[in-house]
Amino acid sequence: MINVCEPLISQSAKKYLNECIQTEWISSSGRFLDLFERKWAKYCDAKDGVAVSNGTSALQVAFKSLDLKPGDEVIMPSFTIISCAMAIIEAGGKPILVDCYSDNWCMNIDEVKKKISNKTKAILVVHMFGHPVEMDEILKLVKKNNLFLIEDAAEAHGATYKKKKVGSFGDLACFSFYANKLITTGEGGMVVSNNKKLTEKVRSLRNLAFRNDRRFYHTEIGYNYRLTNMQAAIGISQIENLKKHIKIKRTNTNFYNKILNEMSLPLRLPLEKNNVMSVYWMYGIIIENKTFNAKFLATKLWEQGIETRPLFLGMHQQPIFKKMNLFKNEKYPVTEELAEYGLYLPSGLKLKKKDIIRVCKTVKKIFNENKKK
Repeated sequence: MINVCEPLISQSAKKYLNECIQTEWISSSGRFLDLFERKWAKYCDAKDGVAVSNGTSALQVAFKSLDLKPGDEVIMPSFTIISCAMAIIEAGGKPILVDCYSDNWCMNIDEVKKKISNKTKAILVVHMFGHPVEMDEILKLVKKNNLFLIEDAAEAHGATYKKKKVGSFGDLACFSFYANKLITTGEGGMVVSNNKKLTEKVRSLRNLAFRNDRRFYHTEIGYNYRLTNMQAAIGISQIENLKKHIKIKRTNTNFYNKILNEMSLPLRLPLEKNNVMSVYWMYGIIIENKTFNAKFLATKLWEQGIETRPLFLGMHQQPIFKKMNLFKNEKYPVTEELAEYGLYLPSGLKLKKKDIIRVCKTVKKIFNENKKK
């Protein structure tokens, strides 16, 4: 089986974990935790970092820190993971959706402009599959309309826009360190920021909103979203190897593109727009001639021992949001196309060239055997 993704854990991670065990600093404090927050914030050109239990919790405390009121709107892409919309709703806001571009899958900025109203309080940009959003236009909109800017950079560790790292543009930026990300702590996340006031609020919220001057005395609802020292130890070793991880992702993407382009299959392949450096979180493809859908291709690949994953189902297509009467009668054609005809192929850091060749040959075989009559 060629797995869709596998983490790459270095020897230094084992060394740091042994130190945690030997010193018995295994819970939510310790030198690795503080160091991890500082190192990742510095890497992202941010002043502060607050480690949390996962990427979803990062989004939750980020939006909770904005003190959204009923009716406050946050513009976000429909094409993303449900955590984004869920975090806005749980914070008391209303998600307002836009479609994405068909080439880099990032949010359509022309649609963002049309959706801004006097109720808009924030824009959530999601750097999709390692490719940064066009930030110049977003920053102009944020400044002009006095909005908060939140970045979801869960898939884009180390990616840059005009040589500036993602995570350094927003009031708050959220990262995930799940096992399939460019750096992992198994489960984990972080909020980074240059806004001291928001950082302090996020730090309080992730720790049950404990007060510094009086323990077990609470004036607001917080969450138990702490990361452990052991997870942070792994995270530090991952930061040390991130440059290597990015190189692997970019090399593998170029190799996939070379082979699939030579095969002249009806596929839309990953690209990199001007002024950005994508880290190609996963190698996603779109079936362009609609010969069959992504589910069919995934099933056929699975039968040949190749694991894949579908792309995100749009927020406007989610049964739970339909039940809540959200996004009623809204249509986002690019998002719907990606959900129906898109998937990502094996993209792990341990992937070998021979694996990529086998995957591509198998994809070609499936197309040849299932041509339109």
